[in-house]
Amino acid sequence: MGTVYKHEMKQGWKNLIIWGICVGGMGFACILLFSSMEESMKDMAESFASMGAFSEAFGMTELSIATLAGFFATEVGTIHTLGGAMFAAVISTVMLSKEEDGHTSEFLYTLPVTRRKALTAKWAAIGTEVLAFNLGCTCLYLIGFAILGEEMPMREFLLYMLMQVLMQLELAAVCYALSAVFKKNKLGVGLGIVLLFYAYDLIARVVPDLEKYKPVSPFAYANAADILSTGETQTGAAVFGAVVLVLGLGVAGFVYSRRDLAA
Repeated sequence: MGTVYKHEMKQGWKNLIIWGICVGGMGFACILLFSSMEESMKDMAESFASMGAFSEAFGMTELSIATLAGFFATEVGTIHTLGGAMFAAVISTVMLSKEEDGHTSEFLYTLPVTRRKALTAKWAAIGTEVLAFNLGCTCLYLIGFAILGEEMPMREFLLYMLMQVLMQLELAAVCYALSAVFKKNKLGVGLGIVLLFYAYDLIARVVPDLEKYKPVSPFAYANAADILSTGETQTGAAVFGAVVLVLGLGVAGFVYSRRDLAA
């Protein structure tokens, strides 16, 4: 089990660093840009807040973009939320299917490793990469706040980053289950699921009839504007997300342990 985990981490570290630098670096750059844009943002804040459905979808009615918290929620929050979700989908959608697609499954299971141990080790690698990704981004954002010297509500910020971890693990579990079903790498399917959920969350924020169904999307409880404006997350949606996470892992284990694997 440890060998499989180390192998997956060795294979995935470059991917982790690239995604972490791209997403975290863009967020860091946006934070540093705030000081040069602060004055112009004050003039634009009211206009952005009165753009109707667009303002509601991106949380501009809840926080002023002229403040660091509002700017972070609408700009950096969007980058990190979507980038982190796509990263989780990328690493998990191919985690199991790559063994058959690359014709390495026969070799893997000639080793003294059961399918259950392989599943556990591969999921542990996914979890480690998700945690490392968010930890790296968090450090970059904190450095950006320190350089600016602007006040940022730390409790709400850390709660947002914690919910990002849960959201990414939920999406990763769904994609992990898909990886157990497919014999070929279906990376596009995983990314499509992320974009579908993200689009649904935006629509649910502006269509009253979808309001009560908003928790279906993992993005419902990990929204930066919601958390930074209220200091709370949607507990019901977060619990639902945790249930989906467990179900996704259960489906992956059930399907993969009973499949005939192609050599």
